[in-house]
Amino acid sequence: MLYDSTDGLAEAFSAGRVTAYIGFDPTASSLHVGSLLPVMALARLQRSGHSPIAIVGGGTGMIGDPSGKAQERSLLTREQLDENLEGIRRQLSRFLDFDAPANPARIVNNADWLGQFDLIGFLRDTGKYFTVNYMLQKESVNRRLESADGISYTEFSYLLLQARDFVELFDRFGCTLQMGGSDQWGNITAGIDLIRKVRARKAHGLVMPLVTTASGVKFGKTEAGTIWLDPARTAPQEFRQFWLNTDDRDVVRYLKYFTFLTRAEIDDLATITASAPEKREAQRVLADQVSALVHGEEDAARIERANSELFSATTVNVTGRDAAQVADRLVAIAADVPSTTMAASEFEGDGVALIDLVARAKLAGSKSEARRLVQQGGVKVNERRVSDPGARVTRADAIDGRVLLLQKGSRQRHLIRLT
Repeated sequence: MLYDSTDGLAEAFSAGRVTAYIGFDPTASSLHVGSLLPVMALARLQRSGHSPIAIVGGGTGMIGDPSGKAQERSLLTREQLDENLEGIRRQLSRFLDFDAPANPARIVNNADWLGQFDLIGFLRDTGKYFTVNYMLQKESVNRRLESADGISYTEFSYLLLQARDFVELFDRFGCTLQMGGSDQWGNITAGIDLIRKVRARKAHGLVMPLVTTASGVKFGKTEAGTIWLDPARTAPQEFRQFWLNTDDRDVVRYLKYFTFLTRAEIDDLATITASAPEKREAQRVLADQVSALVHGEEDAARIERANSELFSATTVNVTGRDAAQVADRLVAIAADVPSTTMAASEFEGDGVALIDLVARAKLAGSKSEARRLVQQGGVKVNERRVSDPGARVTRADAIDGRVLLLQKGSRQRHLIRLT
């Protein structure tokens, strides 16, 4: 998880308890899977006896961080920020212990101090310590200067605000370490420099790698969009499926990043992946572990049972009473597995085009992709392979007239409920 750090950090950890912080962007009411690596860093820090602080940037969130962004973000209202802050607080509480007797975690809002500064006071107490030349050397600023839209003075000042956060946390809580993604290195070192100049003390920085998949795609982006931690935004069964779909080349690395499994446990799973990748045991453990962390063990266990039921269900040649029993079982688990509800009337007459069903179930990102998938023999309907892109599905194809089971490859199944 370590991409880079300042000199002397190992000695600082060895010397005693370290207080460290990470900032979280409140542009939505939920964190997404791309936020999990820094969240896990804070959780590991606390489990090792150190003190974590999560800043939810109610102040900086009104400005927007230019790091890694091609254009300026839309500014949020205070009402939007307050709603987003509350959602993020709830999610962080699943990972951090705010009642630990020795090293409780803290959540703070930087609006508490940034909102108190007047412009002249901020320029005098913070701005005077940074030259424009220094700020122009930062990668996040340079990239935006090279873009067609450039960078506004508002976002150009973001570095100063984040540096001020580090000073405030140093003063209030003795915080001497800031952590974040590797794209935050410039902002972090600015805070270290400011503490050195105004407090004559040494502070540290640690950054983690930006996570990508083995195919080079940004982690957390799928055909269906962003994978959120909030179950209202990304259903728990879709969340679990995201982790089940992890490439064999990524799964061991993700087990190290996103679970608390021991080194020995991960090594065992790596061995199984190398010798029997078709079992996808590491992916199943990854999905179970992360789902339990994000949604709770009870919900994660229920969804795992439902998915086991989904993949064990046999739908070939079921008729009469057997069809009714299979349909009952599938309807019972529909809320906990990938599923779509459609009106039975849509399947009357000529029914629905198969490629439309595949796209609607998000087994493909578009109808053209669904067409290619069907033509290549990658789709089954009730466990029967269909390779005709002009195929249509009627109510007569549904199990007991109520349920259709779509399958993409060997890994993904999706229920269609007819109501």
